[in-house]
Amino acid sequence: MSSDRARLSRDVVSSPSFAADEDVELPSASTLGLPETVVQFGTGAFLRGFIDYFIDEANRRGAFNGSVVAISSTGSARDAVLNEQDGLFTLATQGIEHGEARRRYRVISSVSRAISATDDWDAVLAIARDPAIRLVISNTTEVGIVLDENDSFDAHPPRSFPGKLTSFLYERARHFDFAVDRGVIVLPCELIEDNGDTLRGIVRTLCEQWKLGDRFDVWLGEAVDFRNTLVDRIVPPAGALPKDESVQLERALGYRDGMITSCETYALFAIEGDDALRSRLGFAADPRIIVTPDIRPYRERKVRMLNGGHTISVPVALLAGLETVREAIEDPLVAQFMRRAILDEIVPSLDVPDAEPFARDVLLRFANPYIRHSLIDITLHATAKMRVRVVPSIVAYTERFDHTPESLAFGFAAYLAFMRGDIQVERRATGLPVPDDREGEAIRAAWMRAGHGSEPAVRDFARSVCGDTTLWGTDLSTLRGWCEAVSDHLMRIMEYGMRPALEQHLGVSTSI
Repeated sequence: MSSDRARLSRDVVSSPSFAADEDVELPSASTLGLPETVVQFGTGAFLRGFIDYFIDEANRRGAFNGSVVAISSTGSARDAVLNEQDGLFTLATQGIEHGEARRRYRVISSVSRAISATDDWDAVLAIARDPAIRLVISNTTEVGIVLDENDSFDAHPPRSFPGKLTSFLYERARHFDFAVDRGVIVLPCELIEDNGDTLRGIVRTLCEQWKLGDRFDVWLGEAVDFRNTLVDRIVPPAGALPKDESVQLERALGYRDGMITSCETYALFAIEGDDALRSRLGFAADPRIIVTPDIRPYRERKVRMLNGGHTISVPVALLAGLETVREAIEDPLVAQFMRRAILDEIVPSLDVPDAEPFARDVLLRFANPYIRHSLIDITLHATAKMRVRVVPSIVAYTERFDHTPESLAFGFAAYLAFMRGDIQVERRATGLPVPDDREGEAIRAAWMRAGHGSEPAVRDFARSVCGDTTLWGTDLSTLRGWCEAVSDHLMRIMEYGMRPALEQHLGVSTSI
């Protein structure tokens, strides 16, 4: 990239040469240098394209007047770039609006700085002592909100996210002598059911295990308001934009930005609460932010259709030789599978408002021509995602219709084939990263025992994995016809390859 372009910074966005740029929404001087009022555990692309955007929007309306300090688990180049750019980054919002392709650029100014919990935990604890802090946000994926029995209060910092949050809250409570008016609202954005309630329970458990005292326990109950939430916006991970597009984009913007973030136009943030909470949040006047006493219908609709549609389709698409979600929705075979899985099996398993229209919108969102959402990136924590996003649809469909959802069974079989690890080995051999999936180690170990041998061995493997209640939270092997269907699909995928097996499943021309 050209070195004669200035790095994005407050000086750059405040300079007269950029003030007249109509292609980029620049922040006003009033939104720069606002006091830190939000602590954000996570510096990833999703939070930048979602909550940081909403707070930036509220700041521009004069409705929030605060900034975000972002805390990463470990120091990274991302933290360094964000700090070098004074917390600024460009958000490219891209998609189809009213039938037309549209792309907008905005410099987000709601982030003040990034801090590494590992490198500077003392700085994190100093933020806990800041009286201006009133909101805590997190996004640590489905595996982030878990109780780590081996975590320690004396660690610097504690190992888990709930451990870090407990230590942070204890520092705040102790510093302000457990004053209730120094409490905070906690909005976890992880895609697990009852995320706020679950996080609260883990923090209270750690309070007891770490013997932090009754005063802190009472303060947690009276001063810290954990809320269940649901987030919905497709924000591809950093690096999803091809290098040549990044070069062209920076040329058009006129400055260098190491944190360019892209997202779709659609966004929904559902928060469990009432009008009083909406007023306390400050940024929730946006019509895309829904504050309601019950977010379960919104959550179930989104997690099962959009996230579940991703999760069940990704191994099929990867094994078919595709790389992005858009390629998958444009591939005749894979797209037909996606429509069947979502419209014919996931939708009928749900009792939520506007299920089918939402599902059709999801398929349109997958086809967004601007978003390069890498399939391999979606396999991060794939096993946890399968349990949370897909297994409920499998169980509900089978119980409701008393027969196996064949496309979900095919997708599950493709997931098992993917978990054998061939694609992962190929990627590592060429120096490409492989997303983490620790829970999937149990499936890889089962594959090692099954080997690449006989049909009985593969069928025994499939039945054993389906019956693992630790992985799925239920015994899938007890569902009528499920193991047989998964085993049949898995055998065809292993013997003939993905595309011939998919052709047979869909009933199109096949050589099998």
